[in-house]
Amino acid sequence: MSVKVYIDGQAGTTGLKIVSRLETREDIQLLKIAEEDRHNNAKRAEIMADADFTFLCLPDDAAREAVALAGGNTRLIDASTAHRTNPEWAYGFPELSKEFRQKLVDSRQTAVPGCYASGFISLLYPMVKHGLLPADFPVFAYATSGYSGAGKKAIAQYEGDEKPEEFNSPRQYALSQQHKHLPEMQLFSGLTCKPMFNPIICDYYSGMVVSVPIQTRMLEKKISIQQVNETYQEHYADAKLVSVNPLMPSEEQKSFFLASNTLSGQNKLEIFTFGNDEQILLCARLDNLGKGASGAAVQCLNIMMGIDETTGLL
Repeated sequence: MSVKVYIDGQAGTTGLKIVSRLETREDIQLLKIAEEDRHNNAKRAEIMADADFTFLCLPDDAAREAVALAGGNTRLIDASTAHRTNPEWAYGFPELSKEFRQKLVDSRQTAVPGCYASGFISLLYPMVKHGLLPADFPVFAYATSGYSGAGKKAIAQYEGDEKPEEFNSPRQYALSQQHKHLPEMQLFSGLTCKPMFNPIICDYYSGMVVSVPIQTRMLEKKISIQQVNETYQEHYADAKLVSVNPLMPSEEQKSFFLASNTLSGQNKLEIFTFGNDEQILLCARLDNLGKGASGAAVQCLNIMMGIDETTGLL
């Protein structure tokens, strides 16, 4: 028996990806809205009332309005920023802990993590949770990402014939330290202070690496890179879509390049530990459109449906 799924915002980048992941599944009946009715609230509410699950792939304000429009008649999965730090909503990162997973199973309202936040939290949550990093540690993170997460206008600029010259270079942004992912990055990693974050958009379509450097001399409790890697291995031992790479020998690290687009088109997240006992570099690699967006949204749907979380994702 199939479940009915509606995607509110089906024409956006994330919405289109979710459609492509679900339209061939026999256990899913996709409810579509006519193009001319996309902004017809009465029609949207009618379809939501008929849907078992509704994805919100909308700007933040529109996502908040859609919740009221849904009226509790459908289980919601929000891919916007609007509800990620709302304690009444489940946070869709089940690999973090049994508690996160159980809340997701039972919830009628789930917030899909942000792409940068997914990489950051995958690294910081275990470090803070297992006492390797104090909650008040001054954390700095940087990330390289493809342009697909920047929206339709930016995608058109990057792929257009009149691309500005500066678009050929990696470009740093969110320099004011007010990136929209920062609240969830702090909250769900367990930090008491907002981290600094330096995102960099690059001239390739999709994929990202989030990196967090740790100077261990700043820690009162000394840690080793082996200890960090083993903590990650243990924490994510049962994860199906998060993997931890073994510690790479120093000589091998010297000639290794970590590409940001290797997981493009996939729904996995990889964790790496580089450096040495004095300077540890934590890295998470994922597809910003996969485990960082539509893949994570479908994973949430699968768990809420009570089926294997990797259905349609591997």
